[in-house]
Amino acid sequence: MTDVLGVLVIARNGDRTEYYQDPKTYESSYTESTALGAAESHHLGSFLRSTYMSSSSPSYIADMKTDLVDTHEVHVHAKAGGEGTVIFDSAIALLQGLFPPNPANKIVLANETTVVAPLGGYQYVPIETVEPGNDRSLEPWTDCPAFEQHISSVYSSNEFKATAKAAGPFFGAVRDYVFGRPTVLENAIYDYVSTELSHNKTYAHRLPPTLVEQARGFADYHENAIFSDKDVGGIGNLAGRTILHTVLSSLTRIAFNGDPLQFLLIETSYHPFISLFHMLEMTKESPELAGIPNYASALAFELRRGPAPEDRDFIRIKFKNGTNGDFETHHAFGHKSDIAATEFIYRIENYAITSQKQWAAACSAGLDDNWLHIGTQNAISSTVFAILAAVFLLGMFILSKFVKSARAKAQNARIRLADDEVSQSHQPQGQYPNYGTLSNVGPGIVPF
Repeated sequence: MTDVLGVLVIARNGDRTEYYQDPKTYESSYTESTALGAAESHHLGSFLRSTYMSSSSPSYIADMKTDLVDTHEVHVHAKAGGEGTVIFDSAIALLQGLFPPNPANKIVLANETTVVAPLGGYQYVPIETVEPGNDRSLEPWTDCPAFEQHISSVYSSNEFKATAKAAGPFFGAVRDYVFGRPTVLENAIYDYVSTELSHNKTYAHRLPPTLVEQARGFADYHENAIFSDKDVGGIGNLAGRTILHTVLSSLTRIAFNGDPLQFLLIETSYHPFISLFHMLEMTKESPELAGIPNYASALAFELRRGPAPEDRDFIRIKFKNGTNGDFETHHAFGHKSDIAATEFIYRIENYAITSQKQWAAACSAGLDDNWLHIGTQNAISSTVFAILAAVFLLGMFILSKFVKSARAKAQNARIRLADDEVSQSHQPQGQYPNYGTLSNVGPGIVPF
């Protein structure tokens, strides 16, 4: 038996068409999936299946159903904002590799007819999309005044200005190959160059050597500066702080014997990878992590049994950068081996943003009144709603008192008959059987 009790995997989407993000706000443009991207994500799904669902693998999750998906054991979240359509497509492709078609996915009807699911037993795994309008866990940086201020601070820093000056020769050389796009460090043009290099044969033949590598280097610097922070709880780590809530709560669920969850997939963009690498201090031992992960990368948090006589569970962190190679083990907080789950949670849980209210507070902290209003619109709306609800309830209370008083006066004024005025068909309730009442009480789910 292996030591793996369950795993949480954060996966980046596969290849897509050109994608532009506003350098000041990170509002994004439209993009769509490519066949290459689907193949990359499918390959990642097959890799994860061989890692966690093959009995010959040292990371095999022994108690998990692996042939036909059990939706109680497997949950999938997909980011809907920004590159949302691409990310959803990538999740679908990954799941096709993780749970391939199986002829056993069939049903026998009442007339004894056997029906196999389409495409040879295709398995339909539910995907929960995470909409930034009501859940900021996977895209907290847009519409966030404090984050925009952080971006401005990065651009005005001496380090960024020095890097921009050093990048001058590169931007001068690449200007003829980006066709009017701004050639400044603030507007990292790597996405355009790499996309054209992959999909445009003429462009690939004309682009001089080393330009794409230089573009990637400056893009890594740019995104690492934006999506990290010297302070673990700083606004630069916002992408990691919001996804961290899902990471910790899911690991807790996997550790609890009464919860069936054993595999959680979060399909998202590259942004939270960078923040998490810094928050967990993984970049100190592996500085190459301080940049953009490749398409179809995966970050895995494995929950493992401790070696005897240890009765604690431990967390092993693995990262796979793109479709090439295998998982590589990385250690959090300077540890040289797996970290106890209790220590991991203790050291990081206070930095997790667990609600929309906390996100709004983080996005408004330290800003002037106009910015504060933007960051607390939801809170203001809730307050107005609460006041209106209170006024409505008070009015209903007064109205009910008035109605009761009117009925009492009418009852006293009613003419009484000499005989019993209660008919046989209106006997007291106690003389008839009480069949009880129906109740529909269930736990509610409040999304973050």
